[in-house]
Amino acid sequence: QVQLVESGGGLVHPGGSLRLSCAASRIIFSIYNMSWYRQAPGKQRELVATITSGGSTTYAGSVKGRFTISRDNAKNTVYLQMNSLKPEDTAVYYCNAHYGRPYWGQGTQVTVSS
Repeated sequence: QVQLVESGGGLVHPGGSLRLSCAASRIIFSIYNMSWYRQAPGKQRELVATITSGGSTTYAGSVKGRFTISRDNAKNTVYLQMNSLKPEDTAVYYCNAHYGRPYWGQGTQVTVSS
């Protein structure tokens, strides 16, 4: 059974930073494209950032320049560094692994509030 376990969420003030981690197990991590999604209350889940197996990255326009996705294949882990956080970044953040079919983590709550 593939497992994706997110961590690093929490409560942060506007302008603050958080680093999310997603540890994968039972997959050949290096061949998977990895993504972060988020879902705010009452809204649809949206794609935040993707890093391909080759290391190419893409970002949603709303986070470009503030968020950075990276991966460490030796640790089977993908990260999302989030800087200059805004209240509208408040959501549950989900890790996604995709190679033929998607796998999802359980999510981690990020709350940006003063």
